[in-house]
Amino acid sequence: MVDPGRIRALLDRLAEETANLRRLAAMSSAELLADPDRMAAVKYRFVVAIETCIDVGEHIVSSEGLRAPESFADTFAVVAEAGYLPIDVVETLQDMARFRNLLVHVYEEVDDHRVVEILHTRLDDLDGFRSEIARRVVDEEGQGD
Repeated sequence: MVDPGRIRALLDRLAEETANLRRLAAMSSAELLADPDRMAAVKYRFVVAIETCIDVGEHIVSSEGLRAPESFADTFAVVAEAGYLPIDVVETLQDMARFRNLLVHVYEEVDDHRVVEILHTRLDDLDGFRSEIARRVVDEEGQGD
């Protein structure tokens, strides 16, 4: 059974990381690209935020005895197959998992301009994941009271 408290803690962490990413996104592309420390912060916060989404998915998979995902990206498909996410967001979340892999495994070859573009255009994807999971797991916890 999915542990709503565990999910809530992970979603709180995701909200914190997303808020930090939004703070960084308020800076211009030029400001970010000119400062290697800020770019490192953006990349790190993306890794933590995306890994938190994956952790949520892995908790659901494990708790519900769902099929084993073939990759981090596949975790989102498995979770959607079980009704925890709408199918239409799976591809976007899989792209985020692949972006995380790029940041972690090919760090030196990452195009910083692309990272800034993602920072300025894709944070709503993380918010959408958080909202969907909260609605389907955390919010439903109180409905049985």
